[in-house]
Amino acid sequence: MDASVIVVGAGPAGLMLAGELRLAGVDVIVLDRLPARTGESRGIGFTIRTMEVFEQRGLLPRFGEIRTSEAGHFGGLPLDLGVLGAAHGAARTVPQSTTEAMLEGWALDLGADIRRGQEFSGVAEDADGVNVTVQGGNRALRARYLVGCDGGRSAVRKAAGFDFPGTPATTELFLADIRGVELEPRTAGQQTAGGMVMVAQLPDGIHRIIVGERGKLPQRRTRPPHFTEVSDVWKRLTGIDISTAEPVWISAFTDAARQVTEYRRGRVLLAGDAAHVHLPAGGLGMNTSIQDSVNLGWKLGAVVCGTHGNTLLDSYHHERYEVGRRLLTNTRAQSSLILGGDEVGPLREVLGELLDQPGVEQYLAAKVSGTDIRYDVGGGENPLLGMRMPQLELIRGNRHLTSWQLLRPARGVLLDLNDNAALRRRAQPWTDRVDVVTASLRDLPPGIRPGSRPAGMSAALLRPDGHVAWTAPGSYADLPMALDRWFGPGR
Repeated sequence: MDASVIVVGAGPAGLMLAGELRLAGVDVIVLDRLPARTGESRGIGFTIRTMEVFEQRGLLPRFGEIRTSEAGHFGGLPLDLGVLGAAHGAARTVPQSTTEAMLEGWALDLGADIRRGQEFSGVAEDADGVNVTVQGGNRALRARYLVGCDGGRSAVRKAAGFDFPGTPATTELFLADIRGVELEPRTAGQQTAGGMVMVAQLPDGIHRIIVGERGKLPQRRTRPPHFTEVSDVWKRLTGIDISTAEPVWISAFTDAARQVTEYRRGRVLLAGDAAHVHLPAGGLGMNTSIQDSVNLGWKLGAVVCGTHGNTLLDSYHHERYEVGRRLLTNTRAQSSLILGGDEVGPLREVLGELLDQPGVEQYLAAKVSGTDIRYDVGGGENPLLGMRMPQLELIRGNRHLTSWQLLRPARGVLLDLNDNAALRRRAQPWTDRVDVVTASLRDLPPGIRPGSRPAGMSAALLRPDGHVAWTAPGSYADLPMALDRWFGPGR
């Protein structure tokens, strides 16, 4: 074996997965066809859920200062994300290039082998592993598993024969980062007589513009559009001439919406845009891709290390397929609001009125923030089961820490809040994979809504991705079952 796992694609999903696998003690090679990072930034921020994910791995300080906001939108309709009472706001101006540089440095620090200028060209699977061919390579690379994180046009997906159904593109939009002009900010999905426009201010005097002209049919492109195409459409829709601006980079995208029917075929798995493509409404694509990798990393690590069987990988498909399906529904709904013409006006008006009704804004804010994700973990009716544990302020001895800090090593955590020796004895056969932590709760931190933590909770089992797999009060007989399900047989 050249490595236990080969990951194709050194974007956010592939690099996040590489880091998660290294935390699990798995050797990993990351292949990318480009000789260096492009510096392009399709995504420019993080949802609340991704901010939480980065904090639980201790990655937020690597970004330096991050400006957050509680302003969001659903299809151009403004939302107050503050209604969620989350510990973080959403980050709006972190370029994807910065995210990729941070994740690459983290993965390298952990010992990942990142090989650029290596283009994947094929895979052959047998009972024990996969042979991965690289264009121009002298021989195939051998690994136990292959993961395609190589984007919407995934070569891994095509080579392994995954089905990729969905709806084809009906329109084309342009995205460009430009400097040298002054533009007023325009909210996402702002309507004009002939289409939609958006302007966001990025660091270093750069403006991010997105423009979509109604009725513009998608084209088959082998290279980015010329800036004159972008400036011409911008002038037709806004009356403003930006032709003298300096384009930093330009891209075209469509409203195609597709999702693979399975996230795993034998020893080949997919994550990120390789598994789902959609209109990039609200930057949900990159954020969902990162979260795919966090869900997959610890599971694939457990299987490779032999503490769990292949059935754990089935849960990756079941959990993330449903997240992807709901993502496509979400973004297609936003696409109708953003790209529709006058015929969508009544729908926008009705939705705007609904946002004033109790609970509606919170529902949509959770959907665009990723905080509504709940997995089916079984084991009872506690509302926390399957959700991510909110940030809890803890006291352990004379040290103050948070529940998210306990997840830094990407191991399971059994949080004992009642100094229960019997509970700790039940978990003893799993302590090579699960950290048993006895602590007491401090007052709820600012931003955590009353009711986020059910009153009287005395213990909780957290998976390495932060989702709750068991809680007490509840049957202590269920704890070994939960430990066995998510962490494999006890010693």
